[in-house]
Amino acid sequence: MRKSTIVMIAFAGLFGLLAVFLAQTWLKNQTEMRMRSLEAQRKSAPPAHTIVVAARPLRFGDELSAGSLREMPWPSDALPAGAFGKISALTSGKRIVLMPIDTNEAILAAKITGPGQRATLSAILSNDMKAVTIRVNDVEGVAGFVLPGDRVDVVVSRSGDPSISMSDVVLQNVRVLAVDQQADERADKPSVVKAVTLEVDAVGGEKIALASLVGTLSLMLRKAGETSEAASRRVTIADLGHAAGSRDTRFVTIGVMRASKKSDYSVPVEAMPADAAALGGRRAARDWTN
Repeated sequence: MRKSTIVMIAFAGLFGLLAVFLAQTWLKNQTEMRMRSLEAQRKSAPPAHTIVVAARPLRFGDELSAGSLREMPWPSDALPAGAFGKISALTSGKRIVLMPIDTNEAILAAKITGPGQRATLSAILSNDMKAVTIRVNDVEGVAGFVLPGDRVDVVVSRSGDPSISMSDVVLQNVRVLAVDQQADERADKPSVVKAVTLEVDAVGGEKIALASLVGTLSLMLRKAGETSEAASRRVTIADLGHAAGSRDTRFVTIGVMRASKKSDYSVPVEAMPADAAALGGRRAARDWTN
């Protein structure tokens, strides 16, 4: 083998070793830089806290226990209001679930009772609100499709003398607290009930109490998410069978003389004052004869 060939092989091996060394050095530096970056991000991020979440689905009336709860890491700058950090804070006293809680959902103070409190309806009332119960049947209760958590409008209907029968909307956008003695908002099966409990303010409670004395109360189920209050008006017997803004069509009998013989015709006219109707009848008769 010639000397020049040996020298070229030696240089090739040397450059190969140098390339491997430089590549390893570069990869090592990149790894160190990435580790330092991750460490800096970890140090700059807010320290993680723990919150207590449900380990299984919880429903109204369930008692909280250590077996139904677990702790989960949570960023300290995103803690939900009313959350608990330790399971021991919830098991030191008997606490009852007031609202449905799903697996891995945070246990919040608004969804459970205080230590030693009972799971009563008063515990789920909003501030300054009252609970009032009305009697319904399969028709007035929307065939049992009204469930806890729904929103309804309350209507009172007064009957007796047909000339004064009427209905009015008493309250709008009222939250249903319970049907009969069922207050679980995750109930999804309709059932015919005898009583519905509503959440109202003090004035609303007085209106319902008075309306129940003067007529029959009925519920109108609202579409989910609909919260606006629509303009309402009193509906009377005169409104039945007539579209809004429509006019009555009546018939007027007109006598027409032809060849000394009188013939009676029934002519349709729109409802109008009596004198206008009479005038219209005379004009119709005149036009007919002409």
